[in-house]
Amino acid sequence: MIFRDKTVIITGASAGVGAATARKFAEAGANLLLLARGKKNLESIAQELRDKTRVEFLAMDVADPDACANAFKKANFEFGRVDVLVNNAGYHARGPVSEVSADDIGRMIDVNLRAPLVLTRLALPHLKEAGGGAIINVGSLAGRLPVPGSATYSASKNGLRAFTYAVAEEMRDSGVKFAVVSPGPIDTGFIMSDIDKVSDLTFSQPLSTADEVAQAILDLCGNAQRELSMPPLSGWLTTVSYLFPWLARQLRPALERKGQRVKSALKAAARQRDKEARQAREPKDRSNPEAS
Repeated sequence: MIFRDKTVIITGASAGVGAATARKFAEAGANLLLLARGKKNLESIAQELRDKTRVEFLAMDVADPDACANAFKKANFEFGRVDVLVNNAGYHARGPVSEVSADDIGRMIDVNLRAPLVLTRLALPHLKEAGGGAIINVGSLAGRLPVPGSATYSASKNGLRAFTYAVAEEMRDSGVKFAVVSPGPIDTGFIMSDIDKVSDLTFSQPLSTADEVAQAILDLCGNAQRELSMPPLSGWLTTVSYLFPWLARQLRPALERKGQRVKSALKAAARQRDKEARQAREPKDRSNPEAS
């Protein structure tokens, strides 16, 4: 797919995978409408990319259907068309379902599932008018194989995956490409800033970078794949574990032990980086107390 002069809407675009995706599409020459709640970060990303392409942003909550409708009005007003929608915004309140609040359960469903459905519905008339395009949903390996301690998150991502396949069948003659990228753990603040609450099982799988996921999103716009699991071996493992639950239960203790080791190493590396950052901020030329 050629992106020059096409318009791309990206949710959750103020950091992590969303910001990396914005950079990839900017390099490809696409016009951008960036959506997220954090206005300050959106302004920073937009300013960074405006020397490469046209960029607009809207600070909004994707869980608000009226705000979603306004986003498409803004895209049409600023650029006159919409060609690609990337449903990337996500929310995760970790912990056993018995300990997660009703508000957090609702928030995960609203952001991770309801919002992409609403945004897709809003995007379809624009994509049809443009003669085709793509809608890429950012799922998760947790949507392919439910993860204990992430029950609602897994449910929301599983629903998003099912929606992607179903709407692709509904719209198979429309010229619109529908696909879902299903990454494992990604080295972004989404999990790294909450590392103690992230399951050990999650860290048993290799970390992807935000740039790698962003490139996958870009590639999915133009190829024939319906789903891309990242990394591929982890996707294969989720399929096998889903088909053979007894095998998943047998493998889990070993995978959790591996995840514990990885998590400990990541935390140690983070502590070392923090220590080096503190030392770098300290004055280099300290007076020697013994010399005074």
